[in-house]
Amino acid sequence: MKKQLIAITTLFTSYNICAQDSTEKNKLAISGYAELYYSYDFNRPQNNTKPSFIYNYNRNNEVAVNFAVLKASYNEERIRATIAIAAGTYVNANYSSEPGVLKNLYEVNAGIKLSRKSNLWIDAGIFGSHLGWESAIGKDNWTLTRSLAAENSPYFEAGAKLSYTTANDKWFLSALILNGWQRIQRVDGNTTPAFGTQVTYKPNANVLLNYSTYVGNDKPDSVRQMRYFNNIYGVFQFGKHFTSLVGFDYGLEQQQKGSTRMNSWYTPTVLLKYIPDSKNAIAIRGEYYSDPEGVIVSTGTQNGFKTIGWSIKYDRQVMKNGIWRTEIRQLHSKDYIFNKQVDQFSNNNLFITTSMAVAF
Repeated sequence: MKKQLIAITTLFTSYNICAQDSTEKNKLAISGYAELYYSYDFNRPQNNTKPSFIYNYNRNNEVAVNFAVLKASYNEERIRATIAIAAGTYVNANYSSEPGVLKNLYEVNAGIKLSRKSNLWIDAGIFGSHLGWESAIGKDNWTLTRSLAAENSPYFEAGAKLSYTTANDKWFLSALILNGWQRIQRVDGNTTPAFGTQVTYKPNANVLLNYSTYVGNDKPDSVRQMRYFNNIYGVFQFGKHFTSLVGFDYGLEQQQKGSTRMNSWYTPTVLLKYIPDSKNAIAIRGEYYSDPEGVIVSTGTQNGFKTIGWSIKYDRQVMKNGIWRTEIRQLHSKDYIFNKQVDQFSNNNLFITTSMAVAF
């Protein structure tokens, strides 16, 4: 269920560019998505690549494909399966540690409903992460670029999950056993599985609350460092046009194998979305990421990664299945960590990104 914003979009967004199959009774559905973008970084990095902690829209001053996917889904009353093949700069950045053909597997999973009367499923394979509110599918996210929280937590995971949705759809509960922190293939020398949980509560049509966790070691057993991660967010609808999201990530990791001392990081995020009509949308974002010990984002500087950011985005639905998006974003770090031409660094990074997304 990565990045529950797909479900949130269904609940709170008044426009949807997903193509709908006119024969919903069909068991097999074919769909696709493609997103082209251009981004300009005012620091003008020499290698034309955004900072290493940015994994989406990370090429500078060139037209590129961020994400393109072709997906086939099969659904029966008690059986479901999905296979999706993907490409783009998002894939190059996020799947760099995966070998061979695994780099292009966005989703490959199958599930069986365990009860005739209850919505209880077991699924196994490769699927979107249960952590966070954003996904690889750009149109399903409130902002064009991804938050620092999303970029530096898993977008995908591999393993098995047991999930249950109550009859009134107010509660979703899930328990997972995983191959690691954003891993399809486990790290060499690692024999320990990782675990996750997710609880989502929708008390009414205007509120969604989520709490997800991750526990595991993403290193070889010889240097095992347990990681404990918490992802909390809430989505709140205000009237017909406004929606807000408040999120907070907090993580801990052992300083070394067997140690009781921990390094920690945390990430608060606030988003506000305004949808005046069915064709336009505006969203603003404020965020902060603190990782002084470089557990997730290593800078090699005195204060580590301590970065605050803001962005403002405008969407325009230009056709039934197409959306044009533009965003201005600025990041400010305590240390000089942003590359600025040859052998120069800055503590500010301003860039503008525009994209065109099409779904069918």
